[in-house]
Amino acid sequence: MPINSTRKIANNNETMVMVKDEEKLEEEEEEEEASIEKGFEGKSVPTWQKQITVRAIIVSFLLSVLFTFIVMKLNLTTGIIPSLNVSAGLLGFFFVKTWTKVLEKSGLLNQPFTRQENTVIQTCVVAASGIAFSGGFGSYLFAMSPTVAKQSSGNVMMDVKIPGLGWMIAFLFVVSFLGIFSVVPLRKIMIVDFRLTYPSGTATATLINSFHTTEGAKLAKKQVQALGKFFSFSFLWGFFQWFFTSGDSCGFSSFPTFGLEAYQRKFFFDFSATYVGVGMICPYIINISLLIGGILSWGVMWPLIEDKKGDWYPSDLKQSSLHGLQGYKVFIAIAMILGDGLYNFVKVLGRTLYGLYNQFKHNSVAPSQDLSPTLSFDDKRRTEMFLKDQIPSWFAISGYVIIAIISTITIPYIFHQLKWYHILCIYIFGPALAFCNAYGCGLTDWSLASTYGKLAIFIICAWAGAANGGVIAGLAACGVMMNIVSTASDLMQDFKTGYMTLASPKSMFVSQIIGTAMGCIISPCVFWLFYQAFGTLGQPGSPYPAPYALVYRNIAILGVDGVSALPKNCLVLCCVFFAGAIIINLVRDLAGEKYAKFIPVPMAMAIPFYIGSYFAIDMCVGSLILFVWQKVDRAKADAFGSAVASGLICGDGIWSLPSSFLALGGVQPPICMKFLSRAANVKVDAFLGS
Repeated sequence: MPINSTRKIANNNETMVMVKDEEKLEEEEEEEEASIEKGFEGKSVPTWQKQITVRAIIVSFLLSVLFTFIVMKLNLTTGIIPSLNVSAGLLGFFFVKTWTKVLEKSGLLNQPFTRQENTVIQTCVVAASGIAFSGGFGSYLFAMSPTVAKQSSGNVMMDVKIPGLGWMIAFLFVVSFLGIFSVVPLRKIMIVDFRLTYPSGTATATLINSFHTTEGAKLAKKQVQALGKFFSFSFLWGFFQWFFTSGDSCGFSSFPTFGLEAYQRKFFFDFSATYVGVGMICPYIINISLLIGGILSWGVMWPLIEDKKGDWYPSDLKQSSLHGLQGYKVFIAIAMILGDGLYNFVKVLGRTLYGLYNQFKHNSVAPSQDLSPTLSFDDKRRTEMFLKDQIPSWFAISGYVIIAIISTITIPYIFHQLKWYHILCIYIFGPALAFCNAYGCGLTDWSLASTYGKLAIFIICAWAGAANGGVIAGLAACGVMMNIVSTASDLMQDFKTGYMTLASPKSMFVSQIIGTAMGCIISPCVFWLFYQAFGTLGQPGSPYPAPYALVYRNIAILGVDGVSALPKNCLVLCCVFFAGAIIINLVRDLAGEKYAKFIPVPMAMAIPFYIGSYFAIDMCVGSLILFVWQKVDRAKADAFGSAVASGLICGDGIWSLPSSFLALGGVQPPICMKFLSRAANVKVDAFLGS
């Protein structure tokens, strides 16, 4: 071989080595840039006891009260509860950061604010405010009240339980902790072995991590400023609405946007900051689905069915009678909700079983101490810390058994219609269903707690029977089941957040316990405030109609009485919409992600069928604001969208507190502002002129 050729080969080899070294160096630099944990190198992780501080508990309590008001208001109006994990993490950072800044300037700061403490606050707040949903104040629990019972059929006097602060707190204390203990032994399998994403938990952890890095702190400061501005605006807007309105007879709840005058059915909006903020958080398709459901029901179906008055149902019935138009509204909505829930239940259960089959078939579950060399620096660091503080399985199992025994003995004293063997049956199958819900939530970010609750209603109602108070038994069983599966998925979301922020599983577990205990007291007290302040709570057409309460009660009535009492063709329409909900979901799944975003969601479509569309326009306005913002400046919209939405929701939510006290004190707004149609205004002018 010629010498020149040898030199060329040698030079080529050297060049290839240099290129490979450069590529390797670039890969290492990219990995270092992408690594979150490298930004926290050198910072010690506090022990789990130091992650739970006194200031964290105080801030958690204050935020829990605020968030409970928000969730309770949404419970009693639309029933749509957005994920509040990000808002809790954001506000927790804001309050404690302000606290520590003040102490730092005064020289009294003893412990710096860490991301682990931020995670503890978020976990505690979400656990506490979550009780406002799983506690059933807008669904199964309030469905037992005489207010809701009078709107439905059945033996009203036998199947009611008057809301009472004492028994509600006692009930929540004996059923809300079981879900926490049921999934604790599975935390490693879910988070480390299966590596489930838990999107809400991951997003919250990403936000908290960014707050506590040098660059992230700058962005966090701007986000907090944006939140504060819109919080103030929302609070003042709530005061303005109250000042210029007077209940249902006038005010912003009367603003028509368009309507069908012939049938006196109008779409309107009340400029609610809460719903605009929720609309900015909810996916576009959810808000569009709400609007489509409102147009389909109130714009098309109800006017057509109303024309059948005297044929399909008697013309002299009360507006609230389920044997008339109200029956179509309620049961068609139930049919769509059940169709959507059943489809998703089967889908998630199937995906859960298939995922478990694949995991065990391919032996992908690794030993606890085996950290694969293919794991990134972040995953190695996080897995090491996550496995450091173990919660003994015997402790979790013993806790579940002890609380289950106490609960089985106690609940029949609160609801004598629900027998001990009903409760025991639920607790036997509860952990399996809690696992299914937690696993499905990790895959899809979708908790099916309400679907499991409805399943319990049907089974226990049929088991107990109408003669033995099956309605109350079924609703109470719904509460037992919902609290188990809902708390389980919430805790696993928080474990994922803790995994990514290096918060100890022990601190997550303890903060969940503390938050749940707070929620068992705060939520009933907040509901009691609403219940005492607003005499029309739960009545159709009122500011707080609690739409799902009647839905849950009628599901229980179906479970014990059957569907023979429904008005003409109502069952046929229910079957059509039940099947339609399943078909729409199937089409959404088969269409793929590219086209599924254009297909409406049946669960969201069903909500306006009963309660109307007044909130749908507000939520669509929120979507429109975010959409235009993203078109103009996507980076700013992505960075500050959640902060603006949180400010709007929190400001309006905190206004619920003083407005409730004003209502309790009998204070009336000084000015009544009302907007009328042109025809109505002519009549008013003529009357005043006469």
